[in-house]
Amino acid sequence: MDTSSIAEASQLILGMNPKIVAIAIVTICYLVIFSEKVNRAIMALLGAAAMVISGILTQKTALAGIDFNTIALLVGMMIIVAICERSGMFQFVAIWGAKRVHANPRGLLVVLGLVTALFSAFLDNVTTVLLIAPVTFRICQRLKLNPYPYLVMEIFASNLGGTATLIGDPPNILIGSSINLSFNDFLVTLGPVVAVSMLILVGIFDFVVGRKLTATEEDKAKVMQMNEVQCIADKGLLIKSLVVLCGVIASFIFAHQLNMDNGTIALTGAAVLMLLYTFKGNAEERDDKVRNALSAVDWTTIFFFIGLFVMVYGLEVTGILSYLGHKFIEMTEGSVNRLVFLILWSSAILSSIIDNIPFVATMIPMLKSMEPSLGGREAMMPVWWALSLGACFGGNGTLVGASANVVVAGLAMREGHPINFMKFLLWSIPVMLMSVIVASVFLYLEFIM
Repeated sequence: MDTSSIAEASQLILGMNPKIVAIAIVTICYLVIFSEKVNRAIMALLGAAAMVISGILTQKTALAGIDFNTIALLVGMMIIVAICERSGMFQFVAIWGAKRVHANPRGLLVVLGLVTALFSAFLDNVTTVLLIAPVTFRICQRLKLNPYPYLVMEIFASNLGGTATLIGDPPNILIGSSINLSFNDFLVTLGPVVAVSMLILVGIFDFVVGRKLTATEEDKAKVMQMNEVQCIADKGLLIKSLVVLCGVIASFIFAHQLNMDNGTIALTGAAVLMLLYTFKGNAEERDDKVRNALSAVDWTTIFFFIGLFVMVYGLEVTGILSYLGHKFIEMTEGSVNRLVFLILWSSAILSSIIDNIPFVATMIPMLKSMEPSLGGREAMMPVWWALSLGACFGGNGTLVGASANVVVAGLAMREGHPINFMKFLLWSIPVMLMSVIVASVFLYLEFIM
């Protein structure tokens, strides 16, 4: 069904302009999602249903709006990470790293930041902080240290590290899937920006906080006595997980040569790892392991994405996003260079305040509609990179700017070390501004100068 017939159907059912109906549906749903009064997956699905019931979309066109490559990528990586986690590899690395710096509190701050950034790049930032934060509490407890600076460092590192790759942060997954960017495209283009931002972040934290952190030799000895090998719950599973994980990442890197989509690679890797994970045992044990692996998938996030895709597609077919795109072109007087910085800074500021996933999902079709007027996809690539950098770096702006931030805050509250929202701003705003300035310099030198 084309846009005109969809619009006519909407007018016949509601007697209203389809644009007004679509805007009303999305606005109400987004406001409720941002208020956190109702589960975001439920609200997204209700918004998607409203798009169909109102006649703006049919069931067929609603399904056409769902990016199944993104869904497959998310589901596949969630399964892989969940099975890898059962081996204990992540806790092993954290304790191993702490011992490499001889449990020095200053060195520990650097190590935990770098480990978090690295894991966030190749897994995802929420999973990473869920794995690293509990280990941080254990180590800080033994060193008699306040875990606050370590947790804050991990929040910032997770959002910065996740920016470097296709699979590190949901906004990148959305962008990469939508305009067919590869794992290599993100790593090669954004990796240097993330590396520079991380070096500056680590330097600032070390200068302001790290040099003040001290621990007694007795307490350091307690950490040095921790046996990282004991974290390995299943050595066989560890080997299988590493083989599959390395194979999946290698396939991402060579996806173009293999002529495979990222979603296919992730789901294939998940299926292979589940086969290896469940190979031994009787039928009942195998079925239990499969159910456990599948239960690790964050279905709330998956259905949130599905509902979001349908709602945004409703905005797209009614021409609203195309209209906004033309307005952006007028604001920037048709200059891609101006648009780059407008998108970068607006994305960073808005992503500090609201969830960056619905923001990016809405921006993608709008930017696509602008491409023909601004020289096509190649000419617009700096704008796409600006959207990625702004949305991901902006997540560091406030305690609610990214899911990883909220997760760490919840864990800290449970452990009796609450992270105050206003106190966090003393760090978060300068860090966000620093990283966006680095991104601005990069975009200027790489694409404009």
